[in-house]
Amino acid sequence: MDSTRTAVVTGAAQGIGRAIALRLAADGLNIALNDLSSKATELEALAETVRGLGVSASVHIADVSNEKDVQEMLTNVVDTHGSFHVMVANAGTATWGSLFDTTGDEWDRVMRVNTRGTFLCFKHAGLHMVRQGTGGRLIGASSIAGKIVAFKVSLSWELTAPRNSRSAGSFKQPHRNWGNMRSPHVVNAYAPGPIQTTLLGSLADASPKDTGATPQRWIDAQAERTPMGRLGEVDEIANLVSFLASKDSQFITGQTISVNGGMQMD
Repeated sequence: MDSTRTAVVTGAAQGIGRAIALRLAADGLNIALNDLSSKATELEALAETVRGLGVSASVHIADVSNEKDVQEMLTNVVDTHGSFHVMVANAGTATWGSLFDTTGDEWDRVMRVNTRGTFLCFKHAGLHMVRQGTGGRLIGASSIAGKIVAFKVSLSWELTAPRNSRSAGSFKQPHRNWGNMRSPHVVNAYAPGPIQTTLLGSLADASPKDTGATPQRWIDAQAERTPMGRLGEVDEIANLVSFLASKDSQFITGQTISVNGGMQMD
């Protein structure tokens, strides 16, 4: 157990973020949980579960795309826990649509949360870590969508994809560049493939109008595209984040690590 360290996990109310928070708590880290106000009930319930693992937990409502929110959130984390050592910028969003169906507002919303939000979390967490003088781990969420063209189920569907594809790709190079930060600060990202989450389900529900496939057929197609023949589990992402947050990964930085069952190979 390492209850002297604290991790901030954004987008923690459900799915991958929730799994990451629970895994890091099981590793002995205190956890600062973040999500939007609409997820406050889920965050409070998760905080109680985290405390049951023998570590402290705090809840921080903030919109990661709002710089003032991020600054206030991290100040409150320090006020509560004294310091923090791991930032997991997990918050993200995606919608379904083709190039021609995507509106400017939809594009802006995805980029604001996925790209701007990660930037702001890394920037202000990094500033706190530098002031602390203890180093830290900046860990961000990317996606397989940033490494391949689209989750295609037919040759006629090349211009249709989850609308997080561009934002995922846009953060691959910054993770590399920020990895040039001097030790003991390290920067890495995880790039999930198709993982069983409510977000994947919502993409499946939206896919029929473009692909002609039923939601279940779309889900099955994602599993079939992996050599392992299945979807990933949220705990499999959390396991990687646990490693990246630990001292065992101290010689790894500037990397975007895929967890996709072999759907795409680096």
